[in-house]
Amino acid sequence: VGRENLPRDGRGFVLAPNHISAIDPVFVIIARFWGRRMLVMAKDELMHVNPLLTWFFRQVGVFGVERGRGDTAAIEGAIRQVKGGRGLLIFPEGTRSKTGAPGKLKSGAFVVASNAGVDMVPCRIIYSHGRMRLFSRVRVCFGAPIPAQTLDLGESRSAAKLRQNKQLLLDAWEELYQQNKFR
Repeated sequence: VGRENLPRDGRGFVLAPNHISAIDPVFVIIARFWGRRMLVMAKDELMHVNPLLTWFFRQVGVFGVERGRGDTAAIEGAIRQVKGGRGLLIFPEGTRSKTGAPGKLKSGAFVVASNAGVDMVPCRIIYSHGRMRLFSRVRVCFGAPIPAQTLDLGESRSAAKLRQNKQLLLDAWEELYQQNKFR
């Protein structure tokens, strides 16, 4: 739902979905369907499961980030590529939600969007059973982009502005859920 909200003009963007299941990235990429290959940020542990999987992930644009350590090299690399016109799929919660409700948002997606000067596209993944189950239906909903100017954290990276941006994304997720939930 809302695929028209994804940039088509070659500008970079940050795609920011909620995260419920390990299969979420696959659904988002399939729902997106077209366009240049995106970067996909994943926890670094996934890049060390086995060599074949690591090779596959690298071929499809996945890169690892060490969580909890402020992996500045990974973030700076993502900023450079997004500035250059790539899309970045990043789950702002940083991990899957155990309840299905949005969790606490981390700063990474907002830092990348602000430093790269790009829009953020809210994305809500909705499962018919609330969580991924066998035979569960899924909807991937893309919302109206949050403009780069709104996301700009400024030179001082204001904590108040970051909280405001996080709330904008949470509000967009809630609106997408209310408009598209299974009845």
